[in-house]
Amino acid sequence: MMNQENKIARVLTFIVKEGDEHAENVRSFLRGHHGLSRSLLVELKQTKGILLNGVSTYLDHPLTEGDVIELCLPEEESENIVPQSIPFISLYEDEDVLVVNKEAGMCVHPTMLHPDGTLGNAVVHHWLAQGVSRKFRPVNRLDKDTSGLLIIARSQYAHQQLADVQRAGGIKRQYEAFVHGIISKDEGVIDAPIKRRDGSIMERMVHPDGQWARTNYTVLGRYQGFTHVRLVLETGRTHQIRVHMSHIGHPLLGDDLYGGTQEKIKRQALHSRRLSFPHPHTKEWLSFEAPLPPDMEAIKR
Repeated sequence: MMNQENKIARVLTFIVKEGDEHAENVRSFLRGHHGLSRSLLVELKQTKGILLNGVSTYLDHPLTEGDVIELCLPEEESENIVPQSIPFISLYEDEDVLVVNKEAGMCVHPTMLHPDGTLGNAVVHHWLAQGVSRKFRPVNRLDKDTSGLLIIARSQYAHQQLADVQRAGGIKRQYEAFVHGIISKDEGVIDAPIKRRDGSIMERMVHPDGQWARTNYTVLGRYQGFTHVRLVLETGRTHQIRVHMSHIGHPLLGDDLYGGTQEKIKRQALHSRRLSFPHPHTKEWLSFEAPLPPDMEAIKR
């Protein structure tokens, strides 16, 4: 059995079925069939957290049809994030993932400039109130002043699975924004590499030496001097939407870092509206939507 000194946070169960590929032994089954990282397997091996038919096993143990493998994920400390009782909007939560609708003005993770008052502080407090200890692992990131949907993994396993899906483009994200000027085309693609601006910690720019970045946009509405757009990312570069829209001459309303003005809104008018992804364990497809917040809805009036 698992070392009793390790409190178990989550037990994942896998059953070897007839015809399963990569089922020669425990290692090949978990690595090849279920995509577990080498580092997680090493950690579980050290904590005796891999059970075969209820008994602690080794990674080279051969498998047969009907075998039951259990992974006992230990509880984790929440690093140096101070728990704070801060309200946040939770749309979905189970043992593996938490999906939230982040408010504008809230940092996702504590930083030197913002050590508290963040979503991380709020979520760690929320989990401790449930009687569990977790590391705070956001899967996708949103800027402080961007609102909307965000995924948080509740275990190393869930985070690794979702990170692999994200790298393969399997997390589907749609944003909405209001930009300066009238975009004449109903839809378009911005394919322009992005790099950090020399001498700046935060600001990015389009540059031939940058990382490949691609953004698709669709016009949702045209107003007096500005345009409402839907944006779909094919890559996930820092400030990608903000940089790309500024690059084509249509900076986001409120985005004074990239050429926008704050006459209609006091932050970049950007919202993570829709989000879809496969559940890290069940692989069931999950989809969420968060309506535009009041400050962005007010722009249209």
